[in-house]
Amino acid sequence: MDLGRWTALLRADAANLTSRETQIRDAAWIARCVGRGAAAPLGPQDVAGLAERITPAEFRKDELLFGAGAGDRPGVWIVRSGHVELGVATSRGRVVVGVLRPGDVEGDLPLLLGIPVPYSARAMDDVVCLYLSPTDFESLLARHPAVARRWLSSVAQRLATSHGRLISLLGRPLVAQVAGLLLDESDQGTVRLPQRTLAAMLGVARPSLNKVLKDLERRSLVALGYGSIQLLDDDGLRRVRNA
Repeated sequence: MDLGRWTALLRADAANLTSRETQIRDAAWIARCVGRGAAAPLGPQDVAGLAERITPAEFRKDELLFGAGAGDRPGVWIVRSGHVELGVATSRGRVVVGVLRPGDVEGDLPLLLGIPVPYSARAMDDVVCLYLSPTDFESLLARHPAVARRWLSSVAQRLATSHGRLISLLGRPLVAQVAGLLLDESDQGTVRLPQRTLAAMLGVARPSLNKVLKDLERRSLVALGYGSIQLLDDDGLRRVRNA
């Protein structure tokens, strides 16, 4: 074999090894996102089985990932980087029902229940997701019971969190709802969401939200910036939320 072809084969093997290492790293990262290891420890074969099935997918800002207008694209989506807005079209326009951040999982519950995804997903900035097709997701759960147990704990935790948020909003004044939303959406002390998205998540007009935010800023609880809100006093916001 000539030197040129041997070098090309070595490079190909190195590229395949790098790709495999990336898959394993992504699979291990997903395992941390979807459950607690103490409750459902994963072995090397479980991580390898997950790695074999995930596919990276990249999206530009404002591009649709799945749901209505995106050809549906059923499957499981795990956000690796960026932010994804979940919305529902209504007679009054698009209503935001949630925002996915790195580590968040979507699409698994509709697959488990055999129902279509009730909303569409739009990239708020450049987004990288790890994708599992419906067939691969079903095969993964069937062949790897430890992964299935861990995924079940993830689904239960997300449902409990959603129910808790809904209950906490019932009958609460808007200022308490805003304080609670800011605490929930904070990432290391900063909410990196535009006010229009926060207003849509609360189902209120943007001027109403802005009025509340300005009041919280005057009370030195938050600092408003362009497209972001810095939380200055978490304990103070909790008091407002619970008042």
